[in-house]
Amino acid sequence: MTVLLKGLTHTEGARWHQGRFWFSDLYTYRVYSVKEDGSDLRTELEVPGCPSGTGWLPDGRLLAVSMHDRKLLRREHDGTVVTHADLSAHLEFEPNDMVVDRNGRAWVGNLGFDVMNLAPRRPARLVRVDPDGSVTAVSEPLHFPNGSVVMDGGRTLVVAESFGNRMSAFDIRPDGTLSGRRDWARFGAVPENPDPIQAMAEIVVAPDGIAQADAEGAIWVADFIRTRAIRVLPGGEIVDEVSTGDLNCYACALGGEDGHTLFLCATPAEFNPEIRRNHPLSQVLSTRVDVPVA
Repeated sequence: MTVLLKGLTHTEGARWHQGRFWFSDLYTYRVYSVKEDGSDLRTELEVPGCPSGTGWLPDGRLLAVSMHDRKLLRREHDGTVVTHADLSAHLEFEPNDMVVDRNGRAWVGNLGFDVMNLAPRRPARLVRVDPDGSVTAVSEPLHFPNGSVVMDGGRTLVVAESFGNRMSAFDIRPDGTLSGRRDWARFGAVPENPDPIQAMAEIVVAPDGIAQADAEGAIWVADFIRTRAIRVLPGGEIVDEVSTGDLNCYACALGGEDGHTLFLCATPAEFNPEIRRNHPLSQVLSTRVDVPVA
């Protein structure tokens, strides 16, 4: 395991894109990119409302979730930043991770409840943001829909449910609606207790950020209540695991120049934003894996 970057507040939103690793650092309010070896750190976007998931439109413009004001931001080619979509009327709580497909549609998850203040859990729906900025709720209620990935040539959306002990798959219809929810991976029963602390005791795997599928159809998954990322086959079998030491793993991305580098966003388990700002112990890690990204 290699430490690429340290001294960050809470790294999230891991992506490999155009020869660089991209990530959000929540409490410096920035989206960064860096070379595979950890050099040439660049600030790509400042997000005062707290960044999370990122993605790109087909023409290369950057999209980034702004959590606190419930917006999706867009960086234009000239560097100006505009609101791509206002999500506030369509969300149960703050947005978090997302994936953007090859058609420029952004699939955005949301927390569903105030996890930082340990509010009772509530289900939440995915929303779809079309290239013109229009917003549509597209899924049935899910258990903290978080990281997601588009598979099967754009026909399938896989979503991590962080409080659901599962990852769900949906068929993506040509019109952008979703159908046919099924378990892509099941790790245990869906927790019943609305108290998030009690629910965590029932969770076997808490899938957070997830990587693009690899060449064998498996997905690397960040398990946010533990210090690991796991490689998961359809159905839920865990076939590999990497440790993030004494830091919890919140996001991961598979990429690098040859597709064999797994990037990991790792942060102490403490959820308090003030502590994370004052004690910046979050890191970006990398390790080599046998099966490359698809």
